[in-house]
Amino acid sequence: MVTENRTKINRLLATIPPGIVLQSSWLLDQGYSLDLQKYYRNSGWLKPLENGAMFRGSDQPSYEGGIYALQHQSGLSIHPGGRTALGLQGKAHYLELNNSQVWLFGGENENLPTWFRNHPWSQLVQYKSSSFLPKELGLTEYSLPGFSINISSPARAIMECLYLSPENFDLLECYELMENLNDLRPTLVQELLESCTSIKVKRLFLFMAERHNHSWFKHINLSKIDMGRGKRSLVKEGVYQSKYQITIPRTLANNEQ
Repeated sequence: MVTENRTKINRLLATIPPGIVLQSSWLLDQGYSLDLQKYYRNSGWLKPLENGAMFRGSDQPSYEGGIYALQHQSGLSIHPGGRTALGLQGKAHYLELNNSQVWLFGGENENLPTWFRNHPWSQLVQYKSSSFLPKELGLTEYSLPGFSINISSPARAIMECLYLSPENFDLLECYELMENLNDLRPTLVQELLESCTSIKVKRLFLFMAERHNHSWFKHINLSKIDMGRGKRSLVKEGVYQSKYQITIPRTLANNEQ
């Protein structure tokens, strides 16, 4: 029996990437009973992360290892997005990255499990669930040592930043991040804008892209994008931008090209 258990854990450890989280529910589906999981923890092959999750005894998982579990074991679309995704892809450039904070995004009905929320990751994790974009549109694969996860592509990431603005993300910083996005794929941008349900995001995105005079902007078919009706006041005592009917901060309005 002991030999069989060791063979089974060796087979498991040989197939899972290092540094990832193993969810108890997933292990059950793979044929590892709760008693067997307990035996592996007591033997030191697995260590508990939080209730309902564990990891290889020789590893110390990062939040990315937790994301791997959510995506590959639970089938969730939860992913690093916004400024975090831009930073991972080198799209922040001269802007100082806040490496102590990570922004995760997921679908409207997707929640972080208790084990993820309660674990003291080395970074502060902020999570936003929404349906303003289709949950799997505009994601891209990001490689880490031994495994990969899905994160927001630059086009989706800047829209996630705009979705958080101005309450949780500064509009001027969004504008500065947009400056670096001169190589977006027009077809993906078009699809994201047509699918986006946030009028605020669409108007701000187009305003900033046009202001930066990005070459891909001229390929966007504005007639296919629902811009909504009426004015949108995003800040108090701001400046009204008539083409996109938005009131923006004076610091942004004065930042002419």
